[in-house]
Amino acid sequence: MGFLDAILGRSKPVRPDLDQLFALPSAAVTLQAGAGFTPTGLGSVCFATVEGGAFAQLQQDVRALLDADTERGGAPVEFSQDAYGYTWLLARQPPEDTAALVNDLHAVNTLLQDGGFGPQLLCSLMGFRDAGGRSLALVYLYKRGTFYPFAPVAGDRGEGAQGKQEKRDNGLELQVRALLADDLRVEEDLARWFPVWGAPGL
Repeated sequence: MGFLDAILGRSKPVRPDLDQLFALPSAAVTLQAGAGFTPTGLGSVCFATVEGGAFAQLQQDVRALLDADTERGGAPVEFSQDAYGYTWLLARQPPEDTAALVNDLHAVNTLLQDGGFGPQLLCSLMGFRDAGGRSLALVYLYKRGTFYPFAPVAGDRGEGAQGKQEKRDNGLELQVRALLADDLRVEEDLARWFPVWGAPGL
């Protein structure tokens, strides 16, 4: 940081620590033991869509990288776009193989970052469900290097755009925060626990 930056309070952006994602398998074990939530085998990466041939090529590279797993029993990756114009990439692995899913999510984030599209990355998430059918996601904020839990109430998945009110289980989210305090770098600013209604992987 330069002298003027120090005086004016400016700081250089910190390079995100993608290796934080590798803490998810341990967190999944804690979550299952402490709250009864098990992995669904679904995870996704969200990024702002950028037009251009380079980005289209990068999408092809990501698809080729993850689709290679289909020969080993995995499922092909899926791309979709939400109502706000963000692109979601959905990856699947067997529910018991959280390490493989995390490897996929890490590989996608790394490819995008190394391709110069780091600023477009928003978040990654891993989905969970309990015996009662409640959904939960552990969301990784790329620019913060932190996680937070998101627990949509059943039946209220992303329908706000059509005029319906979304609801989230704040009590469950706070319970999960306390449960995973030793496993994950949990985001302390609750205002940054953004809802991801209808996210692929939930």
